[in-house]
Amino acid sequence: MLPQLLASGVIMGTVYGLVAVGLGLIWGVMDVINFAHGDFLMISMYSSFWVYTLFRVDPILSWPIETALIFALGYLTYKVIIKRVVDAPGLSALLATFGLSLILRNAAQFLWSADYRYLPDTVVADRRLLLGPVMIGLPQLVAAFGSILMTFAVFYFVRRTRMGRAIQATSMDKDAARLMGVDTERVYAFTFGLGGACVGFAGALLSTFFPVYPESGALYSTLAFVIVALGGFGNVKGALQAGIIIGLAEALGGFYLGTQFKYTVVFLIYLLVMQVRPKGLFGW
Repeated sequence: MLPQLLASGVIMGTVYGLVAVGLGLIWGVMDVINFAHGDFLMISMYSSFWVYTLFRVDPILSWPIETALIFALGYLTYKVIIKRVVDAPGLSALLATFGLSLILRNAAQFLWSADYRYLPDTVVADRRLLLGPVMIGLPQLVAAFGSILMTFAVFYFVRRTRMGRAIQATSMDKDAARLMGVDTERVYAFTFGLGGACVGFAGALLSTFFPVYPESGALYSTLAFVIVALGGFGNVKGALQAGIIIGLAEALGGFYLGTQFKYTVVFLIYLLVMQVRPKGLFGW
């Protein structure tokens, strides 16, 4: 049983990690807590659902559509909302994203109802891989591999590209970055879009095995806050590592203590780490 629990924890942890990477980038660069992050994930899942239902394009193939769509949503969110409050006291941006979250969630419920929707006929549906005593669902395995690849793609982008270095410089000292010629407004908008692209990609893969409904992003959003705090703000690899820790805690806690206590274990780990290392396990 233990190998099965460890495999399940690692697989879900990689997906949690990717969702947290997007939130952590925005938080680390702009010091803005995006309460609508989970709702961006929900919009991506609905997009994946409708693309499959209307055009029969499988989520495994339609992920570029969801990734680009949520990148654009994030970019527009910065231009229309966040730009006006990014230099205001922190509570202003927090309330702005909280309001956006309510709007997106209620709009989804108005347009598509609160019903749970499933994609039972995708190319990976109901397929399983048996590795000795461990049985892994193919949709979850594909989501895990995709999440790892996307996380390392973001890590490479931030470390190796010109825009990535501008993001790092802005996160360290935005005034110094401006003096060095960095267009911080462009960096902010791109970072918000990149954070959205992470959940856009994750949402497409999650829709193959997770129900789609207006509250579907809420759990992932809550766990992402914990993972970002554990992994360190803006730390891409730290978010992946912290996501795996949370995935394992959820799987092991749920089995040994009962499913009703699995998130108690997660938040207990969070509280303990914050007491010892307030900047997170892998923070700068």
